[in-house]
Amino acid sequence: MGEDEAGWLSFPDAPRIRTPPPGPESRRLLARQAALETEAVSYPKSFPIAVREARGATVEDVDGNRYIDWVSGISVLNLGHRHPRLARALEEQAGRIWHALELPTEARVAFLETLAGLLPPGLKGRARVLFTVTGGDAVETAVNIAEYVKGRKGVVAFSGAYHGVHGGAANLTSGRKYHTTTAFHGGSIVRVPYPNPYRPVLDGDGESAAGTLAYLESLVSDPYSGVDELAAVLVEPILGEGGYVVPPDDFLPGLREFCDRHDLLLIADEVQTGLGRTGKFWAVEHARVAPDLLCIAKTIGGGLPVSMVAYRDDLGRELPTGFHLGTYRGNPLALAVGTEVLRVLREEEWPERTRVRGERLLKRFREIAERTTSLGDVRGRGFMIGLELVSDRARRTPSGERAKAMRREMLANGLLMHTCGPWDQVLRFMAPLVIEDPLLERGLAIFESALHTLESGPTGPLTSPAGTTPPHPGPVPGPWIPPPVHHPVPPAPPGRSLP
Repeated sequence: MGEDEAGWLSFPDAPRIRTPPPGPESRRLLARQAALETEAVSYPKSFPIAVREARGATVEDVDGNRYIDWVSGISVLNLGHRHPRLARALEEQAGRIWHALELPTEARVAFLETLAGLLPPGLKGRARVLFTVTGGDAVETAVNIAEYVKGRKGVVAFSGAYHGVHGGAANLTSGRKYHTTTAFHGGSIVRVPYPNPYRPVLDGDGESAAGTLAYLESLVSDPYSGVDELAAVLVEPILGEGGYVVPPDDFLPGLREFCDRHDLLLIADEVQTGLGRTGKFWAVEHARVAPDLLCIAKTIGGGLPVSMVAYRDDLGRELPTGFHLGTYRGNPLALAVGTEVLRVLREEEWPERTRVRGERLLKRFREIAERTTSLGDVRGRGFMIGLELVSDRARRTPSGERAKAMRREMLANGLLMHTCGPWDQVLRFMAPLVIEDPLLERGLAIFESALHTLESGPTGPLTSPAGTTPPHPGPVPGPWIPPPVHHPVPPAPPGRSLP
């Protein structure tokens, strides 16, 4: 390891492609898995590799290939794979107790006390916590709390929303494909278009959420709207699986005012946006909005399953004993790791560092977009950036085929990046916050190379020379400074120009 690589959490030599993926060992394990596990699994179809080891922001497969990880377990690993402080916390707790139901342990109380001091304004110092297991479990429980407290049924949820796919949470998620695979239909859910500046539905030029907010007002105020009663509004501060959509600045404040006017509770689903991902500890802090209930999962366990709802401690009646049950809620191993997650994020100032690096990265992606015709929009905050692939930039025609072709090409060259959006047309940057700067540079080079291959090659699956890895610069000491752009910048095509 070179002097400049001392202290890296990741494999310093990533990306490294020894065998075109999937290599023979990966194929063998994939076949063994497929023979025994349900065909309903999805990620091996997007990333046909078998993993041997992971460090920081890198993954090694069983064939010895190493990849830069811009997926991070779908924002589960904000602190990367096997962060040493989290590993120590897990090891120490494993020597004490692994499972304790709801009985108090040092790990449980330490987590609750640490979380209480880091919640967003409005909840900080005045919240109760109810443990759950998954993100969907947390969302469903938050809705149950809201409806129980208000004594009314009915929740506003948004198009493009993803709130989980089990039980009642599947109804809150907007995708039709998820509704067809659940037996738990029902519930009073009012679906409203999420304000999307690139694809506005109710909001004209997309610069304001006024149309969406006016539509909500009409649903409540018009006695013939068809909406009988509501208890809460459920929202992702930035749309996740729906396309990494950043709403207009007036959207969340407008929702807060709408809820206050009509005695509704505001539920923020921060399962994907929370814990530093967007450049703030919580995404609602960008809008200075205080939710009544906050759903927390993914990164909080550092890779171990744990989730929770934090809700205002003055919300009406006390919840009855056994309001929500689950054998694995508040697992001591996950809570010990969760406490360390919170401490590392706070002590090492990862939210602020992510804000600064994310702004530079957004600028770099937009410069790449100006040199191509396939990137229709680049948006995001912090390390939550969406890059929308289109087949016609002027008409903003979404292209899931191009996004998936990009994913294949990047995988072949050592970069893991995943898609989202209604048509799988959005590539999403969600690397661990702790990724080293040289790995960002190498990833950007692979991304731009794949984009140029897409635009210059024939239609269909992209290919790469067997066993090759694109050149990349070596480690660069000091803070990451975007290098100057030497490519000519063509005039913006018709349609919404990129900032």
